[in-house]
Amino acid sequence: MEQRETKEKAILVGCQIDDDDLRFQYSMDELGSLTETAQGEVLASLVQKRDRLHPATYIGKGKVEELSALVAELEADLVIFNDELSPSQKRNLASGIEARIIDRTQLILDIFAQRARSKEGKLQVELAQLQYILPRLAGQGTALSRLGGGIGTRGPGETKLESDRRHIRRRIDDIKGQLSVVVQHRERYRERRKKNKAFQVAIVGYTNAGKSTLFNRLSEADSYEENQLFATLDPMTRKLILPSGFLSLITDTVGFIQDLPTALIAAFRSTLEEVKEADLLLHVVDMSNPDYFQHEKTVIKLLEDLDVKDIPQLTVYNKRDLQHPDFVPTADTPTVFISAFNEDDRHALKVKIEQLVVGMMEPYEVMVPSTEGKLLSQLKNDTILRELTFDEETQDYRCKGYSLKDHQITGQLQKFNE
Repeated sequence: MEQRETKEKAILVGCQIDDDDLRFQYSMDELGSLTETAQGEVLASLVQKRDRLHPATYIGKGKVEELSALVAELEADLVIFNDELSPSQKRNLASGIEARIIDRTQLILDIFAQRARSKEGKLQVELAQLQYILPRLAGQGTALSRLGGGIGTRGPGETKLESDRRHIRRRIDDIKGQLSVVVQHRERYRERRKKNKAFQVAIVGYTNAGKSTLFNRLSEADSYEENQLFATLDPMTRKLILPSGFLSLITDTVGFIQDLPTALIAAFRSTLEEVKEADLLLHVVDMSNPDYFQHEKTVIKLLEDLDVKDIPQLTVYNKRDLQHPDFVPTADTPTVFISAFNEDDRHALKVKIEQLVVGMMEPYEVMVPSTEGKLLSQLKNDTILRELTFDEETQDYRCKGYSLKDHQITGQLQKFNE
């Protein structure tokens, strides 16, 4: 209950510079959701249509006066702008408005600071925060000598920051060094997994599409799941057992978001590196969200940027029970419609995944002596075993199924074929 009392009161400000009213409205709604995720309370929104953003104050002079009056009237603690403000815009606005001013980038960074759990996640957030603050130090004077508490300043930013670029640059270099060590560790883990050649599935999708809920239900894991934006920041990998008993690995990843601040795309690249190693991507789309199509496009675009467009994809339209009336599936990949909470739907999804996996394998048919117990159990886990019959005469097992071309077991089976 305490959290409720400490919610900061915010006014949202957006400036629309194109004719796409619907997209602008979604973007403002998303800003509202982000604010709530950061434990803020939205009091009002102020929007303006212009040909271009005002270079000095983002919105026009008259609107700034209107905003200043609104802040005083509603006693708002902070004003959140729907785009990234330049250092000079931020300074000019701060001089005329009696409330803290933050922009969309700072808001997302703040949520990331609350959510990051692993060492890598925390380091990446701190790096992005410092890279954001660096160009905004000049002329801030005492404002940044110690960042206050509250939205936009949480996480690593709370330490006393000298308004001294050298100090920040040193810290940035230090974090980059630590991150490269963490990334090397992760690469070693990946190499080991490759050596054991487990089939890897990665879940990707727009933030709050239901990735973690699905991940938990498919793998019986305990990833943090919440109806919030960016509930997951750290990739987690668990076992996923398909209907035939085939053992694969499944990874949950950070949610994508449109207009993701550039500082963050760079910082979170290595979190998404896991995606590059995947053999199959599950692209989860929330079919209850009116902006689902835009979300889908955002994810596809970011996957192209990550250069993973050649990895097979399965589009998982989630929240079937809450389907939006205007929803029309648009994916040009195999698709499946589910509710992550429905056991039959999850089974259907596993069956579909298994079909796609079989498509990437080659068939085998071998006679395995009954003395080869270890190999028989490996066949159940490491291949998709479709038929297992015992031949009384030869005391052999006839095994039929599918295996991955470059898996060590495929080599072992060859000697029984000769």
